[in-house]
Amino acid sequence: MNTETVTETIFARGHRNVKATHKSTFEITKEDSLSSNGDCVIAVSADRAPADLNLEFKRALCRKGSVLTILIEAGEIAEVVKALGSPHLILSHPSEMVVRKSSYISDRTLAVKADKAARELSRKLVERLRNPSQEVKITLTVRV
Repeated sequence: MNTETVTETIFARGHRNVKATHKSTFEITKEDSLSSNGDCVIAVSADRAPADLNLEFKRALCRKGSVLTILIEAGEIAEVVKALGSPHLILSHPSEMVVRKSSYISDRTLAVKADKAARELSRKLVERLRNPSQEVKITLTVRV
């Protein structure tokens, strides 16, 4: 069986209001502000959103059976989340990227059936993500 991988790298920043307590999703946004109500946002000021991802990546993620590995790095702290792509993904939102444990899909959905939500991320990582000067690197690797 021929396996194909396609990678995208997103750069973002931490924010003092990161809570990372949502039980079923986490979000990365291009917005530079975050209210204290945002319990799923883990990084702000992202340089890309679903609408900005390259076509080859989107096509791979939308193939049946695609698996997405999300590597979140903040300094020397890193965490991996596994999720699934879907032929039903829309990938058109201009500013928000959401990874979901459920199979719900909207234009903000990057992946579904994730093995972690915001509240399951390492608290060491979350502490880093609360620092506004923390650079965050998110590497998305889809395998088909």
